[in-house]
Amino acid sequence: MNTNGDHLPVGTLARITGGVYLAYIMASVLAGVLGSIGLGTVPQISEAILTDPGSFRLGLVIALISGCLFLVVAWGLYVILRSVNRDLALLFLALNGVGVAIQGAAFLSLVSALLQTDAASHMGAYSAAQLEGLAYLSIGVYKAGWVTAQLFFGTWLFPLGYLVYRSGMLPRWLGVLLVLDGVAVMIWFLQALLLPDYPAIRYPGLVVSFIAEVGLGLWLLFKGVKVVRAGPGATGQKRVAAPQAEGTPA
Repeated sequence: MNTNGDHLPVGTLARITGGVYLAYIMASVLAGVLGSIGLGTVPQISEAILTDPGSFRLGLVIALISGCLFLVVAWGLYVILRSVNRDLALLFLALNGVGVAIQGAAFLSLVSALLQTDAASHMGAYSAAQLEGLAYLSIGVYKAGWVTAQLFFGTWLFPLGYLVYRSGMLPRWLGVLLVLDGVAVMIWFLQALLLPDYPAIRYPGLVVSFIAEVGLGLWLLFKGVKVVRAGPGATGQKRVAAPQAEGTPA
């Protein structure tokens, strides 16, 4: 049986990766619904903390879990695509890992904002106005870190899209969409830092991102990948596009 992992068939790994990818997307959406985490503005996040701190805490936990899920997705895609070009596969894995690390660190500022509203955190020495100002500052630091993470979440899509396009294991149109998704995220990153008062600039890109990433997750989960046989003398950097049915003996 052909495999791209040590003992796990590549088709099985692809379906697991697709399922985890969709779980990551759903977790990200749920974190936004519960606590405005992600796309929420500073006032929206502050209101979520003040009006329903329990819901916000749950959203924060789910957001942290989503980071772990995203790392699993990146690892699965690395194992699947490393035979196309190991160096580029390692590059997108590293970019994803840095993005998740930055985003995870940014979540600590949300913990700080949450503690500032907790009576048990001994913040009574500060006035209500001071506490509000400190909370807004902490949430603003989180937003800056979250936007910074988009630089890495955008750039990882370029080598990923290229490898998907060249692999022969997945449709080429998915590779094109992933590259366009990378462009959209980079536009979003620049808009958030340079033109924060014009969020409408990023809206078309959000549609592209949704189609590309949900499309990849659904394809991996329900279609899997074509297993291809390496030609004589192959080094692992290139593969011969000779699809065969999953589970067929090599």
